[in-house]
Amino acid sequence: ALEDAGCDPARFPGAIGLYAGVSANYYLLRNVLSNPGLLQDGGANQAMLGGDKDFLATRVSYKLDLRGPSFTVQTACSTSLVAVHLACRALLGRECEMALAGGVSATVPQVNGYLYQEGGINSPDGHCRAFDARAQGTVGGSGVGVVVLKRLSDAVAAGDSIYAVIRTSAGPPTDRGH
Repeated sequence: ALEDAGCDPARFPGAIGLYAGVSANYYLLRNVLSNPGLLQDGGANQAMLGGDKDFLATRVSYKLDLRGPSFTVQTACSTSLVAVHLACRALLGRECEMALAGGVSATVPQVNGYLYQEGGINSPDGHCRAFDARAQGTVGGSGVGVVVLKRLSDAVAAGDSIYAVIRTSAGPPTDRGH
């Protein structure tokens, strides 16, 4: 996302914030923590520090040398949307000049399909219809999504490519855009 935005964090003059979340790390649980040989070689503490979801934002911020606020967001299916909202609020509050927001759910191994159970969270027909009167459940996925956000006036002044404008999020509408 930073490359697409043409941003080198080391040269960016302001603070870059990160707001992101990740689903449970089943690879860590099934393959690393269950392998005594790996734990003896590297230590269980190192395995947990390197793979626990609680460290996502601060670890990525450290690795990318981001100098703004860094928050791991965990709100189940709404994690990425809440991360975008928090990033917008941080931009408006001038806590940072740029913010990354998104989420990760990487399933290893890749598994297709599920057994539908009446009363469960999964959709009976394999379709997720968020915010639709016909919604009947969710469908699991695997992927990563991250957006780079700036205040609209800053993006226009810098000549940035603008793919979308967020006019409001979980609050009263503004006519400024984020």
